[in-house]
Amino acid sequence: MHLDAVVRAAGPGAAAVAAEGPERLGFVTLAQFLGQLPALGVVHDGGNGQERLRWVEPSELEDPTPYLLDGEFLLTAGLPFVGEGGSEEAVDAYVQRLVQARVGALGFGLEPYFDAVPDAVVRACRQHNLTLVAIPESLPFAALGLEFSRLLESDNAKTFRQLADTSRQLMRAVLSARPEHELLASLVQRVPVWAVLVGADGRVRARGSGPSPAPRAAGGTAGTVPGVDSADLQPLLARLLAGSGPRVEMDSFDAAGSSLVFGYPLRSTRDANLGALILGTDAPLTPAQNSVVSTAVGLLELLVRQRISGSLAPSQLATALLLHPESVASGSARHVNGFKDLLAQSLSSTRSGQLRVVQGVRIDAAPDSPKTAGAAGAPGGSGRPGEAPVRALLEWRRLFDTKLVELTEYGFAAITRLKVDDALLADVERLGWRLVIGSSTDFANLPEAYRHAASLRNRVLTSRRSVRADDVTWSVAGLLGPAAGTLLAGRLLAPLLALEPERRDSLLGILRAWLGENGSWDATAKATGLHRNSVRRQIGIIAELLGLDLNQAQARAELWIALQYQGGPEMPGAPASAGQAPSAGQTPQER
Repeated sequence: MHLDAVVRAAGPGAAAVAAEGPERLGFVTLAQFLGQLPALGVVHDGGNGQERLRWVEPSELEDPTPYLLDGEFLLTAGLPFVGEGGSEEAVDAYVQRLVQARVGALGFGLEPYFDAVPDAVVRACRQHNLTLVAIPESLPFAALGLEFSRLLESDNAKTFRQLADTSRQLMRAVLSARPEHELLASLVQRVPVWAVLVGADGRVRARGSGPSPAPRAAGGTAGTVPGVDSADLQPLLARLLAGSGPRVEMDSFDAAGSSLVFGYPLRSTRDANLGALILGTDAPLTPAQNSVVSTAVGLLELLVRQRISGSLAPSQLATALLLHPESVASGSARHVNGFKDLLAQSLSSTRSGQLRVVQGVRIDAAPDSPKTAGAAGAPGGSGRPGEAPVRALLEWRRLFDTKLVELTEYGFAAITRLKVDDALLADVERLGWRLVIGSSTDFANLPEAYRHAASLRNRVLTSRRSVRADDVTWSVAGLLGPAAGTLLAGRLLAPLLALEPERRDSLLGILRAWLGENGSWDATAKATGLHRNSVRRQIGIIAELLGLDLNQAQARAELWIALQYQGGPEMPGAPASAGQAPSAGQTPQER
């Protein structure tokens, strides 16, 4: 069936779906308006109470129709019917003109010209089936206009609230694990249609089942609709995939739920056909429902574009590195420069721009969401199952202005061109995350930059503070950090720390001095003011208490690191700086 024929058969509601021009989203019916004003008397009911009332317009012209829109409520005090205008012929011609102009109703004011609606007006309205309403003197025309405006504003506000809620639901669907399926499910919840999403190859990608019978077959083409043969939908689908530009293709079938079938092409930015959305219903869509459909079409188009023809640099870069990893180290200058170009496009940067590796660790749940762990949690909390990883990925890409983000078991890793200033760091930390912010690097040194950042993650976990690699002293103590170092000292030195304070401080001071003097008995005796035999005896007691063999270089190294984080006082006469760490190759007996 041709489009124009379908629109004519379906009535003005179908035209609203097919029209390109804007439509008022909310509207007031004649019955709603009359129901708000019980003082009005309906002299003749034309049976159009459920039709849209466009406006309330007073006019005393003999022929006001050139200035009227269809669906208006015309108000008159009766001046056109005074004198010769009150004859049967003149009144009948007046009412005929109103009907031809598709006026919704005629409101007749009972003052100042008439104290009752003239019989000729009543007969003409009944003959031509125009709704006639008597307006008492106590109700000014201005009050009618104000009441209509109030109703229209209230209805529009309600409609806009509903549209905003629907838009939020559709956006949540886009961020789900199965965005196309979820979006169609959300669409059919808000609009009484069945929906089928078709790929460029003509095969079904997703379905949505509304209150009307909907497609349910497991595969095949878009024509798998109960009561509608596959072949019947093929002409509609062929027009959608063969045409160009934004448009709506329409058809009609006898099957339940398919009296009106609308098809919307999904197009690339270069107007290539990427698929189509087909909807079926038995009732014309309202302007508000049509707005929801338009939003869904736009989001589906965006999803298809992103999947098929979105940013190509990250996928090209990943493919090249997966297939030719050796090219990074041994490839020609042309290959390496190609990698750099793709990397720059993925970061919105230049080929020579500096890069930075950022790793994120979840510390606390956001204030408004439950705590989630690792890559399973979105930055500000989690939504429905399967939805959070997508949300997290998109959020990190937005915050760090990069397409190169990896969700990991500890949180996430990203390559960015940003320096990650304090403002951005504060935004991330408010979400319950802490960062390892790597030093600037270049393409060739990215793996090493990642390893450096990874070596600082434990420090972030123990200190619960973000770390900048540029601020870290690259030593064992610097990498360990105060929180982890204090924990190490507490566990390794626990037998000594449990002693009486005087005994504890004495042994800790001797141990610190002995390690600081590289295990030399004479140097330690001189530093502590003790006899060398006393030093030997005390070190033996310490070794027994700690259960360590102090002849082993590893044991002495760990004790030396632990003492850097133990705040006990040194022995009288000990140097302010304990000197160098013991040599790994010397034993106490060799000092």
